[in-house]
Amino acid sequence: MRLVDSHSHLFLEEFQSDLPQVMERAQAAGVSHIFMPNIDSTTIEPMLRVCSDYKGYCYPMMGLHPTSVNADYEKELAVVSEYLVMPNDYVAIGEIGMDLYWDKTFLKEQQIVFEQQIQWALEYKLPIVIHCREAFDNIYNVLKPYKASPLAGVFHSFTGTLEEALRILEFSNFFIGINGVVTFKKSGLPEVLRNIPLERIVLETDSPYLTPVPNRGKRNESANVKDTLLKVAEIYGKSPEEVGCITSENALKVFGILK
Repeated sequence: MRLVDSHSHLFLEEFQSDLPQVMERAQAAGVSHIFMPNIDSTTIEPMLRVCSDYKGYCYPMMGLHPTSVNADYEKELAVVSEYLVMPNDYVAIGEIGMDLYWDKTFLKEQQIVFEQQIQWALEYKLPIVIHCREAFDNIYNVLKPYKASPLAGVFHSFTGTLEEALRILEFSNFFIGINGVVTFKKSGLPEVLRNIPLERIVLETDSPYLTPVPNRGKRNESANVKDTLLKVAEIYGKSPEEVGCITSENALKVFGILK
């Protein structure tokens, strides 16, 4: 079984006490690569440390998460810029985007930060990993001018409608990230996925969040991507091995591991 966790925050304090065991369980589950999006200036060092300790297994991204955007956004962006200039192994600019779920106070600032990081992605020839919550139209409108550009990436933790999924597919270099939400009883994702080609899907955990059934409510970890895989395989009517192979290849392709 081949599996890739395209989005995991194993560098957070939730994993401080048992990270080696978490990594062992991921490997035992068949996970071959774990991709780690940054959040803000406070998480850069822990993320880089984990990626250094597990080099060739964990891969870092650099970016500023929309929920960390506030009046001080220029300082946070300057930190991202400094790290991007240094010699590095970043596979993407992420996690970036817009989040209007909790608060719309910094809507304008979130848009500025998102647009700046898209520019860096194009400059450094890296894909982007998009966080979108209650902000699909805003994000779509920012991305629209880049439709014909080389911009590539992942719409992480997609939970939207079929119409939104089809609008993402208009961007030929973008993939849709599916995690444990697809296993939730009230999720509408199974119906949406039946209309989306498997060739445009990547699997993720978003650890330590959004744990799939049957462990919903507990801390999530990369090994649990297997539970999401089983549900996705059921939806597509394909074997877990085939779905694991296709979605893993998609992830490795978008992050530049498969040339």
